[in-house]
Amino acid sequence: MLCKLQFRFFSPTKILRTAILLPWLAAIFSMPVNAELIEGFPLDPELVHQLNGDGNKAKTNAIKQLTLLATPEAVQVLTALAEDRLMIAGDSGEILIRMEGEKAFDATSGKEVSPVPEDMDQVYPNNRVRVVLNTSMSILKLFDPNQEIRLEAAKQIEDTGGADEMFLPIMDRVLAKESDSEIKEIITLVKAMIGVKSTDPAVRLSAVKDLGESDNPDIKLKLTEMTDPANEADSSVRAAAEESLASLEQKILIGETVTRVFTGLSLGSILLLAALGLAITYGVMGIINMAHGELLMIGAFATFVVHDFFRDNFAEYFDWYIVAAVPMAFISAAVVGVIMERTVIRWLYGRALETLLTTWGISLILIQTVRVMFGTFNQEIANPAWLSGSVEVMSNVNLPWNRLIIIGFAVAVLVLVWLLLNRTRLGLFVRAVTQNRTMAGCVGVPTARIDTVAFALGAAIAGLGGVALSQVSNVGPEMGQGYIVDCFMTVVLGGVGQLAGTVWASMGIGIVTKLVEGGLGAVFAKVIVLAIIILVIQKRPQGLFALKGRTAD
Repeated sequence: MLCKLQFRFFSPTKILRTAILLPWLAAIFSMPVNAELIEGFPLDPELVHQLNGDGNKAKTNAIKQLTLLATPEAVQVLTALAEDRLMIAGDSGEILIRMEGEKAFDATSGKEVSPVPEDMDQVYPNNRVRVVLNTSMSILKLFDPNQEIRLEAAKQIEDTGGADEMFLPIMDRVLAKESDSEIKEIITLVKAMIGVKSTDPAVRLSAVKDLGESDNPDIKLKLTEMTDPANEADSSVRAAAEESLASLEQKILIGETVTRVFTGLSLGSILLLAALGLAITYGVMGIINMAHGELLMIGAFATFVVHDFFRDNFAEYFDWYIVAAVPMAFISAAVVGVIMERTVIRWLYGRALETLLTTWGISLILIQTVRVMFGTFNQEIANPAWLSGSVEVMSNVNLPWNRLIIIGFAVAVLVLVWLLLNRTRLGLFVRAVTQNRTMAGCVGVPTARIDTVAFALGAAIAGLGGVALSQVSNVGPEMGQGYIVDCFMTVVLGGVGQLAGTVWASMGIGIVTKLVEGGLGAVFAKVIVLAIIILVIQKRPQGLFALKGRTAD
């Protein structure tokens, strides 16, 4: 008998009906604009009529009560009110919902009204009531099956801060059913911000403890207020507020430090791209190239030209202009480097002071040439869509995509340069000339040709640095002037011709600069970095990574 009853209870027909009914109920909660009302339990007529009552207090109270119900019928009524489709019949005074197709339904019973009354007036909420209504609609969207809609609604509630203590029960319902961690974190914070306004000390105490779990810097002011006896009478709540405030300040400090270190890494990545080429040319030829910053500028303006070309001719592929700009910047800077080496620098090998003055003059020529071609003003380059935006790590830590890609790009270039210098015949020749030019020439290494190739390679890598720099700053004729000193400091600190030294020096300078800037400012940061470099050079004159060999000095 028991088996028979169980079979009847779980009959295939009932299972099929349930499977059909569940998606239908989910569609109702998604609140479609033109869906007809379902047959269901009637709403309280007095509660519905309060939506057209006298005074804002009665209207907002009715909206909140309907929100707490969170039933399909209540959702339909509030949706109609928000969309200006809630009407009141002139003769009967009934509250109706106007639908498309000249239809109307009774807001309390859900039954169609026929014929539709001709003398209907709109139930119009004023601005104060509409604020509460918008908050209620956002809260009801937290039950939507679409995760993106729920997330947008949660952020809207957090930004507006319109929810009050009356909404706490429905927040508990949302937290009980929500599975998305990001939405759950936002709702927990919203609930806590509501709870600290409660008249119940136990509710405030629980809310303050919840706030202590957050890392959102926006709640610091509220916690600070609650540590003041003038604002919070309960001593246990004040003590909890002090603990939560200390925890929050520690998290904010960690977040700020992470942001500064990340910014330092991105600055170090640009320095690495700029200094790699200088390390090669200075290490191979002993040339002090004061025009190296202008090779950065050449790469940035090559990116600008490709940017405008794609915008004018291939607008549908504009987001990929940066991919085409990489080889263009590489080739452009390499060509300029070859011209510099073959026409001027090849005659000045072994005369460091004269190369310094000559390349400084070349830098002025390059700056003036770019001014003539592109104008004296900075040129703005738009980031591709896939380089826009950021990744949120903490509430006060957002890592921009463009800087993340720059760090990855610098790592990729570093790996390619390492492979070139350590796994190819050209790299073997470059390392040989760097360590002992005379002996390399004696064993058949074409030193003059290696000089040209090395200088072109160093210039080309600087051009790649210009591509990266164009995504984080404006492009102008004098943009390279601000990086030449840092490039030389990086090469000297790391060790001439040493990739490992260049990497550590560039990252160290970038991170220390940004950490000091946060507390003392940019000027003191430059002074402290310079002082650190001087101290290191005093102890290790050849840099962090000195050349190895019998003739290395």
